[in-house]
Amino acid sequence: MNRIAQTMKPGHDAPGARPIAISNWLLSVAFLVFIMVIVGGITRLTESGLSITEWKPIMGAIPPLNEADWLAEFEKYKQIPEYIEITGPAGMTLSDFKFIYFWEWVHRLLGRLIGLAFALPLLFFAVRKAIPAGYGWKLTGLLLLGGLQGAIGWWMVSSGLSERTDVSHFRLATHLLLALFILGCLVWTALDIRRLASGHVHPARLTGFGATVLVVLFIQLLFGAWVAGLNAGYVSNTWPLMNDYFVPGGIDYTAGIFAALHSDPYLTHFIHRWWAWVVVGFLVVLARRVRKEVRPASVAIHTAFGVQILLGIATVMTGMDITLAVLHQAVGALVVVATVWGVHVLGRSNQGPNFSLE
Repeated sequence: MNRIAQTMKPGHDAPGARPIAISNWLLSVAFLVFIMVIVGGITRLTESGLSITEWKPIMGAIPPLNEADWLAEFEKYKQIPEYIEITGPAGMTLSDFKFIYFWEWVHRLLGRLIGLAFALPLLFFAVRKAIPAGYGWKLTGLLLLGGLQGAIGWWMVSSGLSERTDVSHFRLATHLLLALFILGCLVWTALDIRRLASGHVHPARLTGFGATVLVVLFIQLLFGAWVAGLNAGYVSNTWPLMNDYFVPGGIDYTAGIFAALHSDPYLTHFIHRWWAWVVVGFLVVLARRVRKEVRPASVAIHTAFGVQILLGIATVMTGMDITLAVLHQAVGALVVVATVWGVHVLGRSNQGPNFSLE
């Protein structure tokens, strides 16, 4: 790893430097991460996440190839609490198992492909001495974050293999939020390098307001992840009231307000539902601030949060329709991308022309 980092010293004007190519590569990886978030949502909503009970980073890429292999995998699944207490009594068949296995396998396979899609080009650009000065450690850091994400994914799955019938919602939140953090970092770094190609030497800085917006959005994403992990979306299918009340009944405060904040499905749903409007307020201000600089960023922010609000309401009112729920998670990732773009615009130098994705 140190040897790779040492090769990343030339500036963007070095003979082998190709900042536009590097930026395009990072945006392509960001797109793969976006697809990964969607597949992760499908995996969660179809209760597929515990179907593969072992972590084999290399050999796990090969799915069962014959009936004997499938039966062996099914037998392993039959040993965990989810099957013993839920899917087994419900009459799960081998065909049913193959369906949930497929989504978990695709999710893990995408993780492997993203790792290769990042590591191999990184090595290529490093060998060609094509990475601009100051970006070697950033790209190496992203590579390490990707590896950490894989480990956290297994850490999450393992929480549901022995004593629980599902994964820990804390670990699920860690896994999802790290994926979105990586997505945001990929987009931010790609924008910096793209501006470098047009003569902007200084990368964008995180402003005070930009950091505030990201924190406000983080809180919403955190509660959204807890809602997902607790299946809290099912506690109410009415909007704007929750079961005819603004503050829903049924909140369990017996373990204290702090425990209720992160573990009670009614309260987490309530906060996620109404904190969304705090997020909207900050995003409207962000969009207005960047409108004159890069209008497409402003449009992207407004569009993303507008669609996301409508999807959130529709998901609740349809009783967690799986298609709408998956779209809600997908557009949530797009809200992150649009917000990062807007915050990046705020932190750019005033020297030189502005950059737009268009």
